[in-house]
Amino acid sequence: MKALILSGGHGTRLRPLTYSQQKQLIPVANKPVLFYAIEDVIEAGIKDIGIIVGPNKEQVMETVNSVDWDAEIEFIYQGEPKGLAHAILVAEEFLDNEEFVMYLGDNILRGGIVDHANKFKELNPDSLILLTEVDEPQRFGVAELDENGRVKKLVEKPKVPPSNYALVGVYFFKPIIIEACKNIKPSWRNELEITDAIQWLIDNGYRVEASIVEGWWKDTGKPEDILEANRLILDDIQPKNEGKAENSRIMGRVVIESGTVIKDSVIKGPCVVGKNCRIVNSYIGPYTSIGNNCEIEGTEIEDSVIMDGSKIINAGRFVESLIGRNVKIQECNSKPRGYRFIVGDNSDIVL
Repeated sequence: MKALILSGGHGTRLRPLTYSQQKQLIPVANKPVLFYAIEDVIEAGIKDIGIIVGPNKEQVMETVNSVDWDAEIEFIYQGEPKGLAHAILVAEEFLDNEEFVMYLGDNILRGGIVDHANKFKELNPDSLILLTEVDEPQRFGVAELDENGRVKKLVEKPKVPPSNYALVGVYFFKPIIIEACKNIKPSWRNELEITDAIQWLIDNGYRVEASIVEGWWKDTGKPEDILEANRLILDDIQPKNEGKAENSRIMGRVVIESGTVIKDSVIKGPCVVGKNCRIVNSYIGPYTSIGNNCEIEGTEIEDSVIMDGSKIINAGRFVESLIGRNVKIQECNSKPRGYRFIVGDNSDIVL
């Protein structure tokens, strides 16, 4: 079996962060979201991985190649994001008429995909799609199941949902999906939708099974989703301290990476602080991830994600914040006193 991981798209709901970086590279608990997908497919025994790239493809390739993965990874350029089914067609040569799992690179599954991969092998259907129970199925693509739990129909954001089982961004396919993708037409979004391709399988007599996700699942498409995924991942971390703490209190499950100095501060887990950081006279509270090479001084931060290279000095208290790379936030000491902003498009600021 091969794996096709999607890491393209424009990430419009995460702007302005995604003007400068690919959305799948935004870190959750100091690890790019994309890495969780790669780790999941390798854990399932898949050694041949294709990664669909689009805008910022060089950034994705450089980040992925910075790790020595136990797999062969090939990058496949999609160009314009024209839908998930289009991504499969772009990868047709790579897939080479073999079974594969397609994993959306901005999704995180707590339990991985090993059990689902085994179910695909055991049941031997033409497709197996992952589903999870949600409270508001009207917001998702929803599966209608028959009495045997087999997928009967897929409905996109239905006003009257046939079930509360929403599609998770992981799909297992036999090669017949290529024919399905070639036989559907673009949707109103002018995209080739994977739901239409799966429905083509059903309508043409092919067998589509469901596999229910028992643990949590998160689509990290929006800032609040990144923060929620960060909380969920940090809930499972094991403490580790490779830094130096001077006159400071470290409480709870905290990860402090090498080269980091904590001075006159309080660090309360679960949280993670990256490499070569300097934290002075500050409070880092639960559910916070501080990236590498950050400097925090005279500031309180809680329930937030601070990315690599950022510098936050005497900036008061931060909560539920998502701060990009190499951001500088500091108190203004000059007069007249007031806020000074240099803010990109589609920013969200609450004072």
